[in-house]
Amino acid sequence: MPKAPKAPKTPTTPAATAVKPGVPTDAAKAFAEIEPILAALWPDQLIPINVDIPRAVAIAIGAVPHLAKLRDAAAKLPDFDVTDLDRIGTYALAAWYAHLLALPETTESALTALLDEAKPLREDLLIAAEALAHKKIFDRTAVKAIRAGQGNIDTANDLVALAALYSMSWARVENSTTVEWPEVERAAVLGPQILVALGQRDQPGVPVSDATSPSERRARAYTVFYKAYDQCRRAVAYLRWAEDDADTFAPALQTGRGGRRGNTATEEDATDAEPVSPDATSPVAPTPPTK
Repeated sequence: MPKAPKAPKTPTTPAATAVKPGVPTDAAKAFAEIEPILAALWPDQLIPINVDIPRAVAIAIGAVPHLAKLRDAAAKLPDFDVTDLDRIGTYALAAWYAHLLALPETTESALTALLDEAKPLREDLLIAAEALAHKKIFDRTAVKAIRAGQGNIDTANDLVALAALYSMSWARVENSTTVEWPEVERAAVLGPQILVALGQRDQPGVPVSDATSPSERRARAYTVFYKAYDQCRRAVAYLRWAEDDADTFAPALQTGRGGRRGNTATEEDATDAEPVSPDATSPVAPTPPTK
C-alpha cells in the first residue's frame, strides 16, 4: 500500500529580532578597521541608501549569531566569499559609526530636551514590546536585553533597537498595539541624535580620514555593509530553501512603511516613498550565490 503523501510544511513566521547597534567606541574601531576597504571603492560602485541605517544595523547585528550557525555550510558554496559572513558584524558597526559622523551637529545644551523626550518614549515602546514578546511576535530575549539597559547611551541605543523591532513586524502589529508609526520613526531619529549630543561620535584614538565628506563616508560604509549582507541573504536563501525559514537567519533590511530613498547615496532626508527591496537581485530558485 503506497504511503500517503506528506502534508506540506506550513512556514512559521519567526519572532522579530533586533539588537542594540553597539556602543560608539566599538563602532569607531570597526570603522577604522575597514577604512582601507572604503577608500578603495570607486564612486560609481556606491549604491543609493534606501534603508534607515540605524534600524538596518540593529537587524544585521541581531542576525550575526544566526548566520554563524550556517558558516561552515556557506563556506562550501561556490563563488561565495565567506568573509562577507565573517565580517558582517564589523561592516554593520562601521556603517553605524559612519552614519553618526554624517549627522548634523547636536549641541550639549539640547541633550536635556532630547532625553526628556526619549525616556518616556523608550518606556512606552518597551512596555508594548514586552506584550508582543509575550505573544511571541517579538523575540523575548531581545526585549529583555533592551529592558536591562541603563544610562543615556543605552537609552539612545534602546530606541534604535526598538524602532527596528517594530519596523520588522509592523504589518503584524500595527492593529494590535497602542504604538503608532510616528513613534517608531521618532525613536529611530532620536537615538542617534542623543549619541551625537553626548559627543559619542568623537572617539579619541580613532582618526577618521578627511579625504572624503561625511556623507560620502556614510555612502561608502553603507555600500560595503549592504553588499555583504545581501550576499549573506543569498547564501541563506540557498542553504535554507527547503526549510523556507531564511528570514529567521537573515531578515530583510527594508522594513516598516518604507525607508530612505533618493537619487543619490548621500540624500539626507527620509521619505515615505515606496521601499526598494534589498532582495531585488536575490534568487527566486535555489541557486548558489555569486559575487
